[in-house]
Amino acid sequence: MKNITKDWLESAESDLETIKEIIHNDILTHIIAFHSQQAIEKSFKAMMEEKGIDFIKTHDLVTLYSKIKKFIDFNIEISILELLDKLYIDSRYPGNLGLLPYGKPTLEHAKKFYRFALKVFEKVKNNLEKD
Repeated sequence: MKNITKDWLESAESDLETIKEIIHNDILTHIIAFHSQQAIEKSFKAMMEEKGIDFIKTHDLVTLYSKIKKFIDFNIEISILELLDKLYIDSRYPGNLGLLPYGKPTLEHAKKFYRFALKVFEKVKNNLEKD
């Protein structure tokens, strides 16, 4: 595995570790959602680096997924990627970090995002370790 690939995976894992520390705090659900988006983005970028896919400067999860989907052996829920994309775009403006179009995520939503991000990370990492 390339060093840059490992760096992306380590960064994604740091986002997931951050979530583990705050996952039960209903005040921080927007931060959980934000780090979930980041973990998925970094996992996808790890796959792109390892497979030599032309790197594009985007944070759009749906676009990144379209570049790597032929290299992975699991299905991704596009609707969650789309929701997290909205979260990331809106979070770049003051006061909106981790907010969804309808506002702050519930703890249930935050936990769902975390489980999804963890699954994506683990599947990508396992795929990369098989090569």
